Amino acid sequence: MADLEAPDRIETLGADFFADPHAHYRRWRADGAVRQVRFPDGVVRWVVLGYAEGRAALNDPRLRKNAEHATALLNDKRGLPPATAGHMVLLSNMLNTDPPHHTRLRKLATRAFTPRRVAALRPRIEEITAGLLDAMAGRDEVDLLHDFAEPLPITVICELLGVPFEDRADFQRWTRAIVSVSGENDESYTQSTAAMGAYLSRLVAAKREAPAADLLSALADPADDGDALTDRELVGMAFLLLVAGHDTTVNLIANGTLALLRAPARLHALQAHPEAIPDAVEEFLRYDGPVNMATLRYTAEPVTIAGTVIPADEFVLIALSSANRDPERYPEPESLDPDRDATGHVAFGHGIHFCVGAPLARLEAQTAFAALLSRFPNLRLAPAADTVTYHASTLMRGLTALPVLLD
Repeated sequence: MADLEAPDRIETLGADFFADPHAHYRRWRADGAVRQVRFPDGVVRWVVLGYAEGRAALNDPRLRKNAEHATALLNDKRGLPPATAGHMVLLSNMLNTDPPHHTRLRKLATRAFTPRRVAALRPRIEEITAGLLDAMAGRDEVDLLHDFAEPLPITVICELLGVPFEDRADFQRWTRAIVSVSGENDESYTQSTAAMGAYLSRLVAAKREAPAADLLSALADPADDGDALTDRELVGMAFLLLVAGHDTTVNLIANGTLALLRAPARLHALQAHPEAIPDAVEEFLRYDGPVNMATLRYTAEPVTIAGTVIPADEFVLIALSSANRDPERYPEPESLDPDRDATGHVAFGHGIHFCVGAPLARLEAQTAFAALLSRFPNLRLAPAADTVTYHASTLMRGLTALPVLLD
């Protein structure tokens, strides 16, 4: 079994990692499928890099997600006081719980967030997409991130959940602070979690008092067996669906567009054969997906991964971006190839925590790419795109801007 890394050999994540995590992952995978990495908050975490190892870890019950224990453990390692109530209420969702609590929450969520409900959104998604493209038409250059990739999923999730669209700027700002790399050491993080928690608490109270024909109102209703989400659980569920329901799809559309525009032959082939767009979206997810590393897990007991024993009470992160470019699973993984069989990628996770919103993200992305490539056949990167930058987040893989030329 492999030995633990010597403290002086543990790399610390810096700006170069956020600029190009794939370069780090290639180098790290050459040394093994799991390694220790020091994050900007000073805490060392274990990062799982290989596809087979990552897929197994995503569904390993020994890697826990209990939010209260994980937060207490993280704050202890950071030397910080206990988390605030406002912080913890946002974490009271199914992504941060273990069975049987997770099983109950996911059951209550999926009874309202059904495939039928998602499929019924198609005409409205197409309408929103067409309207955004109409607004872009006639301009030589646009920022495709802010003019298209962001407003499409934000509008959809606001309408789906029953969130006032005029509040989007606030929760976008809060979301960016919450998923940033600085985390709880940053004052903007603390302020944003408090503001988001208060906002969603008011929204939940309003839905309880005056239900409407939206998903959040449906989630507030008891199930057929009488079980129902508490106010705290409903706030946590709203946070998960609101943040995951828009930020990941923003990144999927923007990252996929950038990858495609950097491969003109692939772009032209897809324009000639739009029926291949659903498969291309799966390749975009594999090649440069919206989530860099899966959310935090910790060991409840010593766990062996790839021959390395990880002690109890250690944090483990599965690098989805690395797993999806593991050459043991995907030949020539550094090449964008919409014709490849990208099935089995872990961009949406795997196991009991597989993304409940994956069907909606796929529908939005397929609609977005079909309309965008048809409407602007001469779409290409603007000169400023040579120096695109990414947000400093270990969780999300998202651009700060995407300048393009339309004609």
